[in-house]
Amino acid sequence: MKTNIKTYTLLLAAGLFLAACGNSGHNENGHENGEEPEHHEHGEGHEEEVHFSEQQFQSLAMKVDTLPFRNITSYVEANGQLEVPPQNEAAVTAIIGANITSIKVIEGDKVRKGQVLAYLSHPDLIKLQTDYINSWNQLQYLEKEYQRQKKLYEEKVGSGKEFQKIQADYQSMKGTVKGYEAQLKLMGLNYDKMLKGEIYEQVPVVSPLDGHIRLVEVKTGQYVQPQTEMFEIVNIDHIHANLMVFEKDMHKVKEGQKVRFSIESLPEKELEATIYSVGKSFEQDPKAIHIHAEIENKEGLLIPGMYVRGRIMIDDVQSHALPESGVVREGDKYFIFTAKKENDNGETEWAFEPVEVIAGTKDDGWIEVKLLKPLPEATKVTWNNAYYLLAEMKKGEAEHEH
Repeated sequence: MKTNIKTYTLLLAAGLFLAACGNSGHNENGHENGEEPEHHEHGEGHEEEVHFSEQQFQSLAMKVDTLPFRNITSYVEANGQLEVPPQNEAAVTAIIGANITSIKVIEGDKVRKGQVLAYLSHPDLIKLQTDYINSWNQLQYLEKEYQRQKKLYEEKVGSGKEFQKIQADYQSMKGTVKGYEAQLKLMGLNYDKMLKGEIYEQVPVVSPLDGHIRLVEVKTGQYVQPQTEMFEIVNIDHIHANLMVFEKDMHKVKEGQKVRFSIESLPEKELEATIYSVGKSFEQDPKAIHIHAEIENKEGLLIPGMYVRGRIMIDDVQSHALPESGVVREGDKYFIFTAKKENDNGETEWAFEPVEVIAGTKDDGWIEVKLLKPLPEATKVTWNNAYYLLAEMKKGEAEHEH
């Protein structure tokens, strides 16, 4: 009988020990120390939801609406620089070898066609004018002698040989005088005044077109040869965008298409242009073609040589789209957030849930959104703060794991 009581006592102790162990395991896997798990109110399967109070919703200026359709323009990226047509640039050289006596402009000055840029002087300039006067006087004598010999020859009084000699001398001097007059005209000198005794000591160097002085390459007192470049002038009235399009995209580009581009001096401003010429030959390095586009909304200081980053608008496609701030990227995936207004114990609450999408073309601050599966009709999505919502979701997941 004692043995049976002892055995029963041992069995009872073992049972109590097992029960205690069972209660301890339940606390570790469930609500240890009586604490509730975070985000339990979301319910099973809703750990990724983000909840805002109405006050949070308003303070973040959340914008919520249905997913809209929008014309999204596909484009070809193209880079290049600003240029002017060749006829709008000029390199001004000296007409004769001479010394610069004065310079009348500086870089950046606006000039008009025919305006004096500098003056030149040299002894050869004086000699050219005196040679012209002497030749002109000689021509007058030969012309009279030619007329006299011609009359004698026609009356069969004079010698034919003498007439032919004076005729040749007259024609030769006539050509010499014409040559001098052409040179003087190129220099901007009035040779009629020279015949009245006026001799020019300086030759003006004038601008061949309206524009701005881009470069002054000489200084006062310098001797310049006829081929020496003295000034560079550019007219930016017809400045345009010269862009490079790679071989893979050339079949998409044609005249009349719009181009949107930006420059470093106006980073916040998007300029627009229209393609008026498409190149017909390749550059080899890189293999690309040139396109030229006329700028429509010229603003700021546009200077030839400025770097251009552009997009050539190809075609319009109507698609779901959201402002760029309504789409967020995580790794290789893109997400938008659905929004649902709820009422929790009389208080308004907003629930946001991520939906994976495929991001398409960006256009003017909007981004094309391709749904992996259709959203229920009338579903509302957030149009902004997607990055903030993702951060809040990740923070909630981290807290839930702990």
